Amino acid sequence: MADHVLDDLGAEVPLTLPARRVVSLVPSLTEALAATVPERLVGATDWCTHPADLDVTRVRGTKNPDLAAVAALSPDLVVANMEENREIDVRRMREAGLAVWVTRIDTVADALASMERLFAEALDAHPAWLVEARRLWGGPPPAARARVAVPIWRDPWMVVGQGTYTSDLLRHAGLVNTVEEQRYPHLDVAAIEATAPDVVLLPDEPYEFTAEDGPEAFSVPTRLVPGRLLTWYGPAMLEAHHALESLGLPSGP
Repeated sequence: MADHVLDDLGAEVPLTLPARRVVSLVPSLTEALAATVPERLVGATDWCTHPADLDVTRVRGTKNPDLAAVAALSPDLVVANMEENREIDVRRMREAGLAVWVTRIDTVADALASMERLFAEALDAHPAWLVEARRLWGGPPPAARARVAVPIWRDPWMVVGQGTYTSDLLRHAGLVNTVEEQRYPHLDVAAIEATAPDVVLLPDEPYEFTAEDGPEAFSVPTRLVPGRLLTWYGPAMLEAHHALESLGLPSGP
């Protein structure tokens, strides 16, 4: 049945419901699709690393997708994200006649609602992992138990700021993001430490902090954490809840 549904930005997505051939340009949504409707996922980016045994056609990166390769897969749905993918690529795919669903996810509530709509309205699927993610993350944030800062790059240093999914995820885990600037500001180590975090969380993506590369820069305690658990929505939210709950942290806030 041909129909039109609306994506997170209110754009019409013309497709035959439910979608049967899907290309994902978002690593976290690739993981979600592979966990729910693996037989329908036909293409993904080179950065789509989960699940590890994912066997689909690769269409280059999130910022430079091979649009010809995407079209050659004859998808009836392409899934993108406002932050991770470029508007010009979305526009070009739509001009080429492809149905593109763009997600917008800045908070935990956004993630839960966006994925529920995508799977229900475009795919006619109702993932069990999403039910569990809503149970774990859908309530009000708990009392704050520690103050944290999260660098995501060095040389120059960049950190997670307010107005991001990661910052809201931390809040729902009882962790206060000490950086007050919006989105992903450039702050050097002195400025990061001036925000008075109890601990600095060092993820392994997008910059790969390691025991030898990162902790030595700070005078406050640090913890290495999987970046995927801080930035990926989807099944990763289940792992993130356990990891952040069990992460040994100095008392705060």
